[in-house]
Amino acid sequence: MSANNNIVATEAKPKAGDSEKITINLGPVDLGQIDLLVQEGFYSNRTDLIRTAIRNQLQSHGEVIRQTVARKSLVLGLQHYSRADLEAAQAAGQVLHIQVLGLASIAADVTPELAVATIASISVLGALHATPAVKAALAGRIH
Repeated sequence: MSANNNIVATEAKPKAGDSEKITINLGPVDLGQIDLLVQEGFYSNRTDLIRTAIRNQLQSHGEVIRQTVARKSLVLGLQHYSRADLEAAQAAGQVLHIQVLGLASIAADVTPELAVATIASISVLGALHATPAVKAALAGRIH
């Protein structure tokens, strides 16, 4: 562990697209307490404790999350946009306003030009997976 007590929380064996890595800084007392609980067998490792604590907090705020998702018309979970999806929207003269709580992904074969022509805005609370070129082309539309 480095001197600044960084902890990386991620799934032990994530499948591609199932998790995102985060880094947090903790003080030595908090870190020591976590290590004590791990040593005493309450958790299998630091990540297990942190993941459990986050899930408990999300569960305790579950009703607020559900109400906000409904109010903001967010897609909850995974929303994937294929090249065919965007081409169909373009053919229909539609533009998309993507709002996702979770993971929004744009297929690797989507060109920046197609993305710009069909995606008016993107708001993602979580993660956005797209090629660097598509992300760059949509930079002004990502909120």
